[in-house]
Amino acid sequence: MKFLIILALLAILASLGSALFFMMRKGGDQRDDQQRSRAMLRSLALRVGISIVLFLCILVAAKLGYLHPTGWSPQQ
Repeated sequence: MKFLIILALLAILASLGSALFFMMRKGGDQRDDQQRSRAMLRSLALRVGISIVLFLCILVAAKLGYLHPTGWSPQQ
C-alpha cells in the first residue's frame, strides 16, 4: 500500500513539473500560447484528479483496515 501512495505522489509531482515546463516554455504566437495553456491546464487537471483519487483511496484503505493510524496521541 505504501508503494502505491509513493507512486501516486511521484505522479503528482511529475504532473506539476510538466505544468511548470509548459508555463515556462517560450511561445512565438498566440496559437502557440493557447496550446501551451491547454497543455498546462491538462497537466494541472491531471494532478488534481490524481490527488482526489489518492485521497479517496487512503480513506477507503483506512476504513477497510489496510492502513492503521499511528503517531502522536493526546493522552501521551
